[in-house]
Amino acid sequence: PHSFCDMKAARRCSDVAPRALRDGAPLRYPPIMIDQATMEQARDLIARLRAAKVKVGTAESLTGGLIAATLTSVPGASEVVEQCVVTYSWEAKQSLLGVPRALLEADGAVSEAVARRMALGLLEGAAGRVELSVAVTGVAGPGPSEGKPAGRVHLAVARRSTGEVVHSQRDYGEVGRAAVRLATVRDALAMLGAALGGG
Repeated sequence: PHSFCDMKAARRCSDVAPRALRDGAPLRYPPIMIDQATMEQARDLIARLRAAKVKVGTAESLTGGLIAATLTSVPGASEVVEQCVVTYSWEAKQSLLGVPRALLEADGAVSEAVARRMALGLLEGAAGRVELSVAVTGVAGPGPSEGKPAGRVHLAVARRSTGEVVHSQRDYGEVGRAAVRLATVRDALAMLGAALGGG
């Protein structure tokens, strides 16, 4: 049997799925979000991680596990993808990543401080099994949240062996949830690649 989003028609899936929902047709799978270029980016990163024998983890909010899903779509990812968590709520960020509530109340979930703390919290929770972590928190839209505009995303990559944390703020604009999330995945993969170095 063919899936609702046949791979040959993936480029049309985002248009077909909403119509199918309106018409009452069964939606067996969500629309495919990851494009070929992003998958190639993930394949290259996994190959480099395997060559370097470096393990990674993800701490995701707005992407809802999409970074992890992209990485683990690549054969051989199990050698280097160690631990991934989705912390959509304040409570999850506190309990799973050790983000202090005071920090969330002071800066909001969509902030540099929280992204940095998420990345470090993932490393700490992995108990030495993860060398590089990437964390993302932002507003996919539509509209603002917590006073932050749609498209505002904070990304952070932490390295266990050095303690270094690199942060980046992106403002993708009000371009739609799917576009913001996909752009975040691309930038997260790029930041992991830059932190890995050597290529």
